[in-house]
Amino acid sequence: MTTESTSVPSSPGPWPAAGPAFGLASLAPRRRTAGRLVLPRHRAAADRPFPGPAVLRSVDCLAVLAGAALLAPVHRDPRLLLPVAALLLVLDGRGGLYRPAAHVRLLDELPALASRAGVVWCVAAAAVAAWSPALAMGPLRLAGAYGVHVGVAAVLRAVLLARGRRIARERPRSALVVGPPAAARRFAAAAGRHPEYGMRPVGIVGLPEHTVGEQRPVEPGPPLLTTPEEVHRAVIQNAVREAVFLVDEPELVTLLQHYGCVTWRVGGDRREGPMGEHVWGYARRRLVPAAAGRHGARAKRVLDVALAGPAMLAALPVLAVCALAVRLSDGPGVLFRQERVGQHGRHFTLLKFRTLRPSDETESATRWNVAGDRRMSAAGSFLRKTSLDELPQLWNVLRGDMSLVGPRPERPYFVAQFSRVHTGYASRHRMPVGLTGLAQVHGLRGDTSIEDRARFDNHYIDHWSLWQDVCILVRTAAGLVRPTGS
Repeated sequence: MTTESTSVPSSPGPWPAAGPAFGLASLAPRRRTAGRLVLPRHRAAADRPFPGPAVLRSVDCLAVLAGAALLAPVHRDPRLLLPVAALLLVLDGRGGLYRPAAHVRLLDELPALASRAGVVWCVAAAAVAAWSPALAMGPLRLAGAYGVHVGVAAVLRAVLLARGRRIARERPRSALVVGPPAAARRFAAAAGRHPEYGMRPVGIVGLPEHTVGEQRPVEPGPPLLTTPEEVHRAVIQNAVREAVFLVDEPELVTLLQHYGCVTWRVGGDRREGPMGEHVWGYARRRLVPAAAGRHGARAKRVLDVALAGPAMLAALPVLAVCALAVRLSDGPGVLFRQERVGQHGRHFTLLKFRTLRPSDETESATRWNVAGDRRMSAAGSFLRKTSLDELPQLWNVLRGDMSLVGPRPERPYFVAQFSRVHTGYASRHRMPVGLTGLAQVHGLRGDTSIEDRARFDNHYIDHWSLWQDVCILVRTAAGLVRPTGS
């Protein structure tokens, strides 16, 4: 542990005791290997809100084609219509017109639809006139194309949105409500009385600071869930699709998004979100996935494979020498395998060169620092000081257990302890763990402040970029000339 931290509890209870941490690692979904629960698969298309983004984009493309029917033949050239449609898709997407919503009505979206269509057709007319003044669109034809476009888009959207509301009423989506039990029950009751919002509350997640002295409800209604295991079971058994947060809980938001749930924030700033985005007067806004996002995660993975693969091949001679040194000095068992906690609390087996043979499994899992242990051989001490004992973790990177850059992984025992003592520690599992990270390049390695490490790790996650990963890797490489060990 750290020299400045307070003592940690010896027997972790059901919830973290400090800060907003929800016990992310203990709640994390795992695949069924030895009686463990299974992470739900990605939702089938039929299980997603209707109409989905693909359907709404198709409507916009049809509206462009319908509007173009009033133009002169020369203006119906695909070389003109394709850029028009592409620009419209970008503008409507940026404006949030493709987001799934069960209770949005056409009148709520009509101003945004009409204004963006007007911008697109004006840009198209200006581009044609600039390219060839002789082919400029006449104002009447342009107005007609715009009017037909808006009319077709409005009619089709009205039909689709009406069908979406009917589907939402007939097949409401299971939801969890997170927050103080009394307020959460009021929201759940309102959502239950009004099925047109497409939400069926199946559980109320009471956080530790909100459930002190709280009794289990005896009246009919969603059950109160007070432990990570109860939440996990509710998600699996009820096929939970949505989560509504009455309070800010970023760790739980991240985890439920990982389950595939749509997450909402109710309350907060009532001016946020469009007029139609509410549940019986409760203003709500959608919480988009934080950190790198889907495309950023893919780019990060590509960078990992592109660098870790060649690095491992280039390091093969060094790996062989290190393995031989460990074998000669410490005997059989060159590699040391240890369970660590990765992204979203998943456990994986981390590889290192063995620098010390622990007396038993308990020592391996619970001893914090072995840097000054007299049992360490000269070879082991050298490997730790130069961080060469970490080289086998390139294989963990290639396997997808880790990333090159990210929060350093820790053992489950210490994750449970630190999550209870240090606010925000559980949040650092929102992204893949790494060989190096922002905390490490700032000197936070070995027996240093856990609170400071967690702060740096969360800052890295909240401001992630691919370029930042490259910068951290460069700084790590530069730091190898003055190794201190970890």
